[in-house]
Amino acid sequence: MNNKAPSLLALAISSALTGSVLSSAVFADPFEPATLTPSQSDFGGVGLMQMPTGRMAREGEFSINGDWNSQYHKYNISMQVMPWLETTVRYTLVQDLFYSSDPSFSGDTKYTDKGIDFKIRLWQEGDYLPETSVGFRDFGGTGLFDGEFVAATKRYGSLDITLGMGWGYLGTRNNIANPFCKISDEFCNRPSDLKGKGGMVDYERWFKGPAALFGGVEYQTPWQPLRLKLEYDSNDYSQDFPVQRAGVNMTPATPWNVGALYRLGDWGDARVSYQRGNSLALGFTLRTNFNDMKAVWLDEPAVQPRPTDAAKSVEDVDWQKVADQLASNAGYKDATIEVDGDKAIITASQSKYRDRAEAQERAAAILSNALPSSVERYDIVETAENIPVMSTTIDAKTYQTIAINQSIDKSFSDAATGREEIDLSDSTSKKTVYDGFDAFDYHVSPTLAQSFGSAENFYLFEIGVDVGAEYWLTRNINVSGGIHFNVVDNYDSFNYEVPPDGTDVPRVRTLFRSYVTDNPVRMNNLQLTWLDELGSGFYSQAYGGYLESMFAGAGGEVLYRPLNQNWAIGADVNLISQRDPNSWFGVFTEEQQYSERDGRYYKVLPQGTTGFLTGYYMPQWQFIDNTLLKVGVGKFLAGDLGTRVDFSKQFDSGVIAGAYASFTNMSAEDFGEGSFTKGFYVSIPFDIMTVKPSANRANISWQPITRDGGQMLSRKYQLFNLTDARSPWLQRPNGVIERE
Repeated sequence: MNNKAPSLLALAISSALTGSVLSSAVFADPFEPATLTPSQSDFGGVGLMQMPTGRMAREGEFSINGDWNSQYHKYNISMQVMPWLETTVRYTLVQDLFYSSDPSFSGDTKYTDKGIDFKIRLWQEGDYLPETSVGFRDFGGTGLFDGEFVAATKRYGSLDITLGMGWGYLGTRNNIANPFCKISDEFCNRPSDLKGKGGMVDYERWFKGPAALFGGVEYQTPWQPLRLKLEYDSNDYSQDFPVQRAGVNMTPATPWNVGALYRLGDWGDARVSYQRGNSLALGFTLRTNFNDMKAVWLDEPAVQPRPTDAAKSVEDVDWQKVADQLASNAGYKDATIEVDGDKAIITASQSKYRDRAEAQERAAAILSNALPSSVERYDIVETAENIPVMSTTIDAKTYQTIAINQSIDKSFSDAATGREEIDLSDSTSKKTVYDGFDAFDYHVSPTLAQSFGSAENFYLFEIGVDVGAEYWLTRNINVSGGIHFNVVDNYDSFNYEVPPDGTDVPRVRTLFRSYVTDNPVRMNNLQLTWLDELGSGFYSQAYGGYLESMFAGAGGEVLYRPLNQNWAIGADVNLISQRDPNSWFGVFTEEQQYSERDGRYYKVLPQGTTGFLTGYYMPQWQFIDNTLLKVGVGKFLAGDLGTRVDFSKQFDSGVIAGAYASFTNMSAEDFGEGSFTKGFYVSIPFDIMTVKPSANRANISWQPITRDGGQMLSRKYQLFNLTDARSPWLQRPNGVIERE
């Protein structure tokens, strides 16, 4: 997991404090009515202890879970992506085994398993039918816990009763014949090998081999914080990794597990259980719900419309005051204001409000109070990096009538009209009355880079500071750069720079260690960029320089994005060279390199090309509402050809959770561990973590294993993101806002 953003644990803590905790006690109220709600299992995902149930959490629930017993330490993240879809990502540290038998490679790091689970609800609970789900545990991992199940759960008052059938890890007790074996003999035996190098979706193993029934009861006591659990375990533990590899005795004294859960509040649970008749387990859950995270703002009140205060003529307007109000009250930053006959044109970027209607209404009030009655139309042209992306026309008289009379059957939208065309052409009557264009800008921001599950240490981190600046040579061309300062890290745990995996693939990403260990101060980016709007929804950019921390080069991108449509299409092409980690400005000139530290040869990319044709689509189907699908086809950094699929879901608060995968013509053997590139990310609006409205976001990405296949260039600007205002995705209004 490599990310430069707040950690997921920090996100959950912040989410709990800014969301659910503000609306409830820090600890559970023992006197509130006792209600039974779904809870997390030891593996993550709604369940009992070891066993899953047919239940789903509420859509948007996000939890970080830890579970500890003598054999396994499990850490997982679970998310209810859809009402019918639950996903879990898990790391397990096997306590009786080391990561490898070579101390020079992994030291005393425990064997670490990475797993991905998902569960799909088949139907909801009815008067007679139980809530029923089918699930896949460790379907995209190394197979340590891989298994499938069908579980049905029915509620009777304070009792939730579950009955299910499991296969694989959940079927080793073998207490019932596999029903699929009666359909076909191929289901009678479960293949013992894994596809590729692990990490692949091994559907050829699904529902095969021994099967077992499991079940259990969850009981909500009259005391709200406390609930009790009892389950019949369908795993006999004879095939567990510590048993097979280390000879550990995990034989159950009983198939029954008992446990208790104490609800600490809306933000978390603590749990304890006695399992197999001989093992104690402790667990903890920290959670929030992305559909409930409220934005509590201490915002500047909107200006009240008073047209009688307006200037008598354009020459009498205090344009500096208007620009300042547009920036502070409406969020329109660095505005350029022009007057053309009976219309005023405001060209500016929006830095404050995700809700564009609110920003526009605030701007209309400011303009109405300042501009003379001869100005009958306000055109607000929103820009991103000086590219005009959308235009809204506000009829001044209609707005004033609605705002002053406060008509019940009229709203601001009746005065505002979005337009496809963005007319910035000069005319003989157009006059610039205020130019707030700021050619220079800079930023300073803290960063956290972290990695989970590596060989030398389960958790590796680096805390640093990014300092960046940009200067606009013209309104379309800028030069920008950024420097990273490493403040503190534990990268001294690294035992190698070039992974000893035996592959002959160019080290386009696995050479990352060389870039971060030898350079406490390094240049992340230095490039010249041209950006422009070509008209009718077409946008373009061209760039050259040091494009990211590992690659230099030149390239370009074009995008077609019609206004207020749920699709777009774009293409980019890049000529690149891999940067030399021992030089700020140097690049590799030879493909073959030698690591004196590791004593092995490896390949790099002295010159190559990469690029993609990418389609963007926001489905309008109810069962996957508020989602975005991105599909790119092209050439990856290591020269492999294929497809990158990215699917994300946006919740009511504006939090976005997504996953991506690259499928290429690189073989699993050449790729190495993991078999193909896959990852996950969460994007959090700043304004749900602070008390001020903001259009900015924090991004957290997680890639279980970093390999060289299926990797993409990290470009500074993405035209789809820059043009978001044309059909908002990143800037959709928060659906759960409170103001004070």
